[in-house]
Amino acid sequence: MAGTAEAAQCGNSASGFEAWKRDFAEEARGRATPASLAALMTTSYSTATISADRGQKSFKLSLEQFMAKRGGPAIVSRGKTLKRTNAALFDAIEKRYGVPPGPLLAIWGMETGFGAVRGNVNTLSAVATLAYDCRRSAFFTDQLYAALSLVDRGVITANTRGAAHGEVGHTQFLPKSIVNYGTGGDLNNSEAALMSTANFLKGHGWRPGAGYQPGEPNFAAIQGWNAASVYQKAIAIIGQQIDGR
Repeated sequence: MAGTAEAAQCGNSASGFEAWKRDFAEEARGRATPASLAALMTTSYSTATISADRGQKSFKLSLEQFMAKRGGPAIVSRGKTLKRTNAALFDAIEKRYGVPPGPLLAIWGMETGFGAVRGNVNTLSAVATLAYDCRRSAFFTDQLYAALSLVDRGVITANTRGAAHGEVGHTQFLPKSIVNYGTGGDLNNSEAALMSTANFLKGHGWRPGAGYQPGEPNFAAIQGWNAASVYQKAIAIIGQQIDGR
């Protein structure tokens, strides 16, 4: 599917972005609607996105350094409080999806500080910039088609804002993950985001009652959430501390 837009020439600077948009829109006709392509044409090259994409240095830290930088103990402390105060919600989620509170709270805390920092970058511009950028063009071309479908559904608009790589909501869903695992509702609502996150983990093979530390059955689902091994291990550790398991 990503190969559909191969003729739209990728680039590594802002200079070719406007030409790429026109070429992409031409190739996407019939697959994307005129309304969604009109939204695409309002996008601009996101220097904030490129800067963030080139600067992901925290994933190269040791586990201990990463946990300290991301505030692991603070996430555990706040996560335990939220687990108590939202017990009915987390019980309902676990009954429906089989996912306990710990990993969900770990992801929520790690991604946005429990909703405090969700980003202020234009979502369509971020995804379009990364689809144009040569480094991961194929991956983000798929994300862009998903984003255009979300425009048609009214889930996002040309004005939606979120994180630098096009993630939105309390747990930072990329467009394709919204299409595949979103359970309905605005992901800027914490309940909708947590349910969708549990559905994502279930969709990646989560088995109710099984462990989720490295080497245990559900760790693979956490690996599906983020490709960085240090991040995966941090989520497992923080989740276990919140769950008290």
